Amino acid sequence: MSIIVAKNLSKVYPVAVKEPGIKGTLRHFIRRTYQYVKAVADISFEIEPGEVVGFLGPNGAGKTTTLKMLTGLIHPSHGLVKVANSVPFERRKEFLQQITLVMGQKQQLLWDLPVLDSLKINAAVYGISDRDYHLRLMELTEMLSLEGKLKQPVRKLSLGERMKAELMAALLHRPKVLFLDEPTLGLDVNAQVGVRDFLQEYNQRYQATVLLTSHYMADITALCKRVLLIYQGQLIYDGSLDALLDRFAPDREVQIELLNPVPTDVDDFQQHLSNYGEVEAFSGQSVRLLVRREKLTETVAQILADLEIQDLTVTDPPIEEVIGRVFRAGKV
Repeated sequence: MSIIVAKNLSKVYPVAVKEPGIKGTLRHFIRRTYQYVKAVADISFEIEPGEVVGFLGPNGAGKTTTLKMLTGLIHPSHGLVKVANSVPFERRKEFLQQITLVMGQKQQLLWDLPVLDSLKINAAVYGISDRDYHLRLMELTEMLSLEGKLKQPVRKLSLGERMKAELMAALLHRPKVLFLDEPTLGLDVNAQVGVRDFLQEYNQRYQATVLLTSHYMADITALCKRVLLIYQGQLIYDGSLDALLDRFAPDREVQIELLNPVPTDVDDFQQHLSNYGEVEAFSGQSVRLLVRREKLTETVAQILADLEIQDLTVTDPPIEEVIGRVFRAGKV
């Protein structure tokens, strides 16, 4: 049974329209006119327990609005939404105890107090017993490598340590569903890796369901096999990340370092290389080819048999480039 269900979910915001000048101000004051902006338009999807799903879209596409509807912070204009067998906007106690929302650009920890003080407040709010509190505190401290940091004021922590502490506070009540909105925003590479490793371990240990938005594609590739793509409020793709890459990046890049320089008869050599794939560039002893994924193995074997090779590497196109192509097209 799906733990998250959204059917024809929509959110429409009325936005007041004001003409410039004094007359426009007076008219706006006496009788306002509105235009209606559809932030999310009839999106439908289901997520199974234990899944880690990436939720991607350009700025203003409707990602955060959708997360706010799923967590009950705002009421949908139309459609049905259920999370953990509850209607989110009813904000019932049993629902709130099963979910958490972490937003990378906002904090819940008290700035001037030690992390432990905020954690104790959260434990009291969620009715966590002293025994469970201490056991979970020890476990999360070890998983997040925050030993020796919890007695420091939040403002004294580094950005990466603060984000880990935010995760600890959000997961102290051991929720079943994690909504993560840019959890690695602004973190350095090492801190990003630390957060990703923790989320992966937490998901495996507790089979927690995760819906993750991020502009860092390394977060998505490391954690998510399935992705949802939203564009201008509409869901344009729901499926595996690998299938999306196969569709929008059907080629692999093969970089060859020849043992000897490119022959002087360049035209003939380029014509020969085109038998292996599309020639992107070659100069000196370097050749770069685009080869279809389905022909990659046989093509590489043929290259090694035909040419004197010093080195050969095969790479995927950057995932950022692939996702960018999808959003530029506006459809899949």
